[in-house]
Amino acid sequence: MKNLGEILIRPAKAGDENGILRCLAEAFGPYRTEYTSQAFADTVLEGPTLAARMQSMYVIVASSAGEIVGTVAGSLADSEGHLRGMAVLPKLRGTGLAGALLKAIEFWLKDQGCRRVTLDTTLPLSAAMKFYENNGYRKSGQITDFFGMPLVEYVKELN
Repeated sequence: MKNLGEILIRPAKAGDENGILRCLAEAFGPYRTEYTSQAFADTVLEGPTLAARMQSMYVIVASSAGEIVGTVAGSLADSEGHLRGMAVLPKLRGTGLAGALLKAIEFWLKDQGCRRVTLDTTLPLSAAMKFYENNGYRKSGQITDFFGMPLVEYVKELN
């Protein structure tokens, strides 16, 4: 766990679900019109899809005064990790919280034996792409279809 002033970064637990869903909805809401409806639903999740993610991935949250203000999830297969659902409330963008969440999930992955981590993002999230690049991620060259949208893969080697 890492404490950023009044913000605590910790593993998600039962009872965090509504806060995680709200955080995802607020973080990705401004991009809704740039997403297909299926891509948006897969990004912001609903109760059942979040429950599945929490069972299959390690989910981290950032909380402040009982409010979930950021989240990210990671999974590991062999020595390769994959990130999903990175979100920070719009009011906290630019505070360093996203970087702290990214470092926390990378630390967990590395501790589990991860050597390489991937993530996927969409073209409307140009600020996120720049953020990932500034944090050592590089485009792999792989672009797949995400419910009718290009999905750009990023990769980072963990030392």
